[in-house]
Amino acid sequence: MQQIGHFIGGKIVSGNSGRFHDVFDPVIGQIQAKLSLATIDELGLAVASAKKAQIDWAATNPQRRARVMFNFKALIERDLDALAALLSSEHGKTHADAKGDIGRGLEVVEFACGIPHLIKGEFSQGAGPKIDMYSMRQPLGVVAGITPFNFPAMIPLWMSAVAIACGNAFILKPSEKCPSVPLKLAELLQEAGLADGVFNVVNGDRIAVDGILEHPDIKAISFVGSSAIAEYIYAKAATYGKRVQAMGGAKNHAIILPDADLDQVANDLIGAGYGSAGERCMAISVAVPVGEQTAEGLIDRLRPKVESLKIGVPSDASTDYGPLITAEHRQSVLNWIEKGIAEGAELIVDGRNTKLQGYENGYFLGGSLFDKVTSDMESYKQEIFGPVLQIARSENFEQALAMPSSHQYGNGVAIYTKSGGLAREFASRVDVGMVGINVPIPVPLAYHSFGGWKRSAFGDINQHGPEGVRFYTKTKTVTARWPEELLGSEFVIPQMK
Repeated sequence: MQQIGHFIGGKIVSGNSGRFHDVFDPVIGQIQAKLSLATIDELGLAVASAKKAQIDWAATNPQRRARVMFNFKALIERDLDALAALLSSEHGKTHADAKGDIGRGLEVVEFACGIPHLIKGEFSQGAGPKIDMYSMRQPLGVVAGITPFNFPAMIPLWMSAVAIACGNAFILKPSEKCPSVPLKLAELLQEAGLADGVFNVVNGDRIAVDGILEHPDIKAISFVGSSAIAEYIYAKAATYGKRVQAMGGAKNHAIILPDADLDQVANDLIGAGYGSAGERCMAISVAVPVGEQTAEGLIDRLRPKVESLKIGVPSDASTDYGPLITAEHRQSVLNWIEKGIAEGAELIVDGRNTKLQGYENGYFLGGSLFDKVTSDMESYKQEIFGPVLQIARSENFEQALAMPSSHQYGNGVAIYTKSGGLAREFASRVDVGMVGINVPIPVPLAYHSFGGWKRSAFGDINQHGPEGVRFYTKTKTVTARWPEELLGSEFVIPQMK
């Protein structure tokens, strides 16, 4: 059976801990590889390699660093189909969805290609008598990223592309459920011309995570995962003086006003609620129709679409979504469906008994649709992270606005309406970090920044875009005054040789 190790100092290395994590094929429900879990010593080797390599990399001018990013972009595009197939084999995403995962990460690589402009400082001539002031953005040193299973390519690229372009060295601890694509990206970075040691992949569990949090040479940590772990990482890393951005869970609402185009809403909710089996922190998991007529019209359109979702193998181009990531996660989603029923929600489409002929041991789960969900239900308060959409009816605009605003999570929200005034008021007032207006999943493009509010994010600097550049650099401000006597007749300009 295949054994997966780490990428340290520019090469693939076998792990020597003797501890392993099973990597499953979610389509057939069988182990396909053994992942070596790193020791503290192996993490230390990666950090030492990164620390040594970062000195020369930071001294490399930004234009040359950008050229590596350009090369990296071209190599990802060259290998896109192979990377997507590898991603699908461990995650279960459809091939098209896997290509989208890589593509959204690739957009951040493209953004990082502009690093010479992005890290320019500011200059003030004559700030005082014969005094000039200027600022410069300098890399932090060695930084780290801890990434989740649901986007094995996109999120590592969100973090590492900007960090490396800024002149840092990067330690990636990817999800142990989907380790292969990050290792392949490491090899492509080497092929693109990145110096050995600037990018390292350390596979591991909590031992590796705590090692990253405690290591004195790691200056900043970026994390995406559950809110409980995000809060733990934020609090513990802060005690070690590290800069932290920790993105947590979500419960994203779609507000549907009576004037909305319900056909568009239903189509959008199918993709936003059930795409990638709902395993997305930006999935729409709660639809909030305003008024009974809106609710009934929405259900009439949604029910047949949910019932006709095609759940299948990732290689089938007609598949809407594939299996969930593990048997344990599938059972967790099933438990939440049972919880919703017990709490009094009405299950109007039941996807629990979905079976795929020939793949009975795979982690497949059909789409489920709840109606009459209320805000006091635990199944509403918590993130389900599966192919489950809840309808929570509201009587008016103010009640609909209050639902996402008062929820513990504040990642994303959408509103559907033809009224520009109401949409503008909603966007201004809602207590959520990312807002879509007639857009179901409001993930900002790479040249803006991604980040939620409340328990969806810990730390005050967001992912990628201008915020990412700020996160992975520190500002130094210089105040300069030169003696006037240097301008006298005896001053000689050095000659270039």
